[in-house]
Amino acid sequence: MVRVSTTSLPPRLPVSAHAARLRETLLAADFTADGLLDLLGAPAYAALARSETVPALRATRGDSPLETLVRLFLLQRAVTYDQAAAALPLDEALDDGWVVREDDAVLATVDIRPYGGPDGEDWFIVSDLGCAVGGAGGIGKKAEGVVLGVGGASTTLAGITIRTPVSSALDLGTGSGIQALHAAQHATLVTATDLNPRALDFTRLTLALSGAREAELLEGSLFEPVDGDTYDLIVSNPPFVISPGASLTYRDGGMGGDDLCRTLVQQAGERLNDGGYAQFLANWQHVEGEEWQERLRSWVPRGCDAWIVQREVQDVTQYTELWLRDSGDHRGDPDEYRIAYGRWLDEFEARKTRAIGFGWITIRRNAAVESGAVEPSVLVEEWPHPVEQPLGDTVRAHFERQDYLRSRDDAALLADRFTLAAEVMQEQVGLPGAEDPEHVVLRQNRGMRRATKVDHVGAGFAGVCDGTLSAGRILDAIGQLMGEDPVLLRDRTPAAIRLLVEEGFLLPVTEGSDA
Repeated sequence: MVRVSTTSLPPRLPVSAHAARLRETLLAADFTADGLLDLLGAPAYAALARSETVPALRATRGDSPLETLVRLFLLQRAVTYDQAAAALPLDEALDDGWVVREDDAVLATVDIRPYGGPDGEDWFIVSDLGCAVGGAGGIGKKAEGVVLGVGGASTTLAGITIRTPVSSALDLGTGSGIQALHAAQHATLVTATDLNPRALDFTRLTLALSGAREAELLEGSLFEPVDGDTYDLIVSNPPFVISPGASLTYRDGGMGGDDLCRTLVQQAGERLNDGGYAQFLANWQHVEGEEWQERLRSWVPRGCDAWIVQREVQDVTQYTELWLRDSGDHRGDPDEYRIAYGRWLDEFEARKTRAIGFGWITIRRNAAVESGAVEPSVLVEEWPHPVEQPLGDTVRAHFERQDYLRSRDDAALLADRFTLAAEVMQEQVGLPGAEDPEHVVLRQNRGMRRATKVDHVGAGFAGVCDGTLSAGRILDAIGQLMGEDPVLLRDRTPAAIRLLVEEGFLLPVTEGSDA
């Protein structure tokens, strides 16, 4: 978070003195993502993600330890002292502050939510009560310093993050610590920052209860807490909402328009080690008279390559309604709602904003770009179509392919060998009964799930790329089969090969690789 007030929040958060014992108890009761699915069933489990609790309450009317834990920590209902004692090391949980006792009732002080790691790990995300981020709205009416749990944005960022082993990683604006938890699996040192000290406390609890290594926890805004340190990986799910007044600091950036996201991206370059990546979620303005792609290209810091993907666009009315529902304004006085709605539209009109984009930003620091040896690779694209998460390997491979293409002229490209990427299918499109298709489409069934049109030469070329013959030799053979001049084929085909490589349909076979 960028600004936060802790007014009206509980004065005490749990401590992690007996977190290992509590973790063992939760696991023994099968209080895990898989255990919840088995207990609740798919419909009730999905409803929880939408902050709808009634189906889960109906599914937990028994007295088993798992049912008690679900009601206590997920549904935040009181349970009896005897039920809590049967499900928890209760004295330790009371002493450490995970629960409190009121007469014969025991209540949770925090939300503990099972979360499945990428390799089947059983983790737990700890957040404020009622703040696990669903679809019910109204969370903004709570105190400003709330710490949210797992939501769609945080899991999206975790899915697109590159997971190669690194020495150092920075989770900027850590919140409840989900990004730091992921990073702890492949980074030697993890640093997590937040302006809200409560968020740092929650991150400590999340890491401890998940059995992860401790992280360096620093209080402050943006890059201020880390001084001049640099990292191999930076991740941030910042408070990116573009709103008038920035009154809700768990979501609003505290700067005008999209300045917070722009500042974050621009400052990240100098905080990266050579070859390091910074990955963000962001909102950006579509401003009248400006191309949104050029606006985002201007954010990319010097010496960096970038891949920016716009996943969604909302007009200003849709965007306003979304975030007024999030803050619960739709449930209040109708006149006040209309005034608030108008205030948002006034802000957008003043900034000449006609729509808001949402998407992913990945930048990579590149010494060759910084020295001027090669031109930066900056791809800004719109891709609203379904993708297959996790995408970390896809993101890393994109930058590796850019490095490859920049190092090859056409002659070198034709001398290289390629393989067809896994799960690429060919579709022929044309009228029923026609002798020849109107066109051929190559379609990926993994990663970004791209599709591209190719001609008969391109389809034939891709189909025989198994890593054994060079591109030039394949074109020569195609020329003989089709009665075309192989010299002309060699002249006109490299551009098509480059596109197929750039989009991940063809993979270069390098020395030591497995064709």
